[in-house]
Amino acid sequence: MHHLKLAPSWLRFLIIFLLTMGILFRFFNLDTKIFSHDETYTLLRISGYTRTEAQNKLFNGSVIGKESFAQFQGVNQKSLNDTIMTLAKKDSLHPPLYYVIARLWLEIFGNSVTAIRSLSALISLLVFPCVYWLCRELFNVPLSVSGVAMPAAGVAIALMAISPIQLVYAQEAQEYILWLVTILLSSASLLRAMRLEDELIKKQQRPDLFATWSIYAVTLAISLYTFLWSGFIAVAHGIYVITAARFQLSQTVRTYLLASLVGFLAFMPWLTAVIGDFFQFLISADKTTTQSSFMPVLEFFFMQLSRIFFDIDIRLENSFSYLIKIISLTFIAYSIYFLCQTTNYKVWLFIIILIVVPVLPLRIPDLMAGSIESSTDPYLIPSYLGIQLAVAYLLATQISNGSMSRRSIWYAIVALVIICGLISSKVNSQAETWWNKGISDGNPQVAQIINQTTRPLLISDALGNNYGNIFSLSYLLKPKVQFLLVQNQKIPKIPDRFADVFLFNPSDTWREIIEKKYNLKTDIVYSDKYYSVWKLAKPRTVRQRDILRKTKLSSN
Repeated sequence: MHHLKLAPSWLRFLIIFLLTMGILFRFFNLDTKIFSHDETYTLLRISGYTRTEAQNKLFNGSVIGKESFAQFQGVNQKSLNDTIMTLAKKDSLHPPLYYVIARLWLEIFGNSVTAIRSLSALISLLVFPCVYWLCRELFNVPLSVSGVAMPAAGVAIALMAISPIQLVYAQEAQEYILWLVTILLSSASLLRAMRLEDELIKKQQRPDLFATWSIYAVTLAISLYTFLWSGFIAVAHGIYVITAARFQLSQTVRTYLLASLVGFLAFMPWLTAVIGDFFQFLISADKTTTQSSFMPVLEFFFMQLSRIFFDIDIRLENSFSYLIKIISLTFIAYSIYFLCQTTNYKVWLFIIILIVVPVLPLRIPDLMAGSIESSTDPYLIPSYLGIQLAVAYLLATQISNGSMSRRSIWYAIVALVIICGLISSKVNSQAETWWNKGISDGNPQVAQIINQTTRPLLISDALGNNYGNIFSLSYLLKPKVQFLLVQNQKIPKIPDRFADVFLFNPSDTWREIIEKKYNLKTDIVYSDKYYSVWKLAKPRTVRQRDILRKTKLSSN
């Protein structure tokens, strides 16, 4: 990172400090937050079992302990080949690269929450050299005024290190942080190939197409094997190359198309499985694997953009969130405007396309429907990256340009961005749950309620999000808690030895049938927008109801 040496000493120390803090926060308290519904599916895929196999083994009407879930959570009886083949046959919409790496990792370090999340934290460290490479290719040379060089790459590294949204995915046991790394690699290698080819053409030398474009073809294939949405990253790259060539079939365009074709051909073995799985999904009657909440599109989108810089898990309904969104959106808008006004069109065009194109296939239907599925947030990762590049360029330019008074203002803005990032990281590192935990957000409260009882039994079926949330809860419940899991809302046979019996997210019909079957009543003990938990109890006598009524009246 030679060009960091050109920056003032205070900036070098600041970047090193923020990078150090970012690394520490990524590995701090990895097991503190709940292991969410989606993360349990990650370990299920790694295990080589399917949901159907796990469901048949566990949801069979027998009383089981939390240790029964371990077989389907990580490396156990099946092999690496089982992991790959199960993904290909039953879950090909999730390409295998991350799961292969994760399985090899868990074979060494075990199946703990810390182990699987530490892999994401380690992969996230690759973001820093990759974003440096992308900035070097994108901005070409360090920004310098009056002999003071201020590389946007160094500022970008600092921003990525303390960005709250980056921290979220760096500690998530899913493939999203690896996807970000592959986006950075494929984008940087694309710009490198274009630059080298232009330089050789200007020197009237014949470009070596294999040497120039092979890295891009490889990184594109790696990205596709990480996350299917990389196909839209490739579309964004294609739009950029063709637009930069002013819509002419130039040598660069032809070689780009050839390299992209090679990348997609390398992905073809998995793509055939994806196509078959996709059509099977369309005609399948069972679309209840996961459930997510829906919320207004613009509110969700604006909140997510504000979380790039400041995130203490403020919910949409909080009035303070509106102020945060206004400030963040103004800052982002000005960064993009400044980028477009002060850089070559090839620079701002790349960033704008990266922000806009990959998310359009999802956002346009959402805008038409008027609501958005909260679980689609990871698809905004390319937009987050583009925005952070624009902001890095703005800050790197402004703190080295203009008068001292102007620079002082931007020093204050930089300090505010840093403070917001560090505060967000601090709050995040100590939290038990976070906004990205989605339908598992209430599991800590449910676990606390159940763990306080003496001889608890938790009853549930496998419909909707219940399956994944039961797995998630198993990480929080004490060994004394037993499970009675059934399929298709069958009437469970409840043993007499349990003092406290809970129903996890039952339908009204199923709950009423159980009440009638056992001549019991149910009291709700927890409820949110995702699910509810009920406790079975004996019907109150007339005397008990009178006592309860008098108690309420006296308390009022």
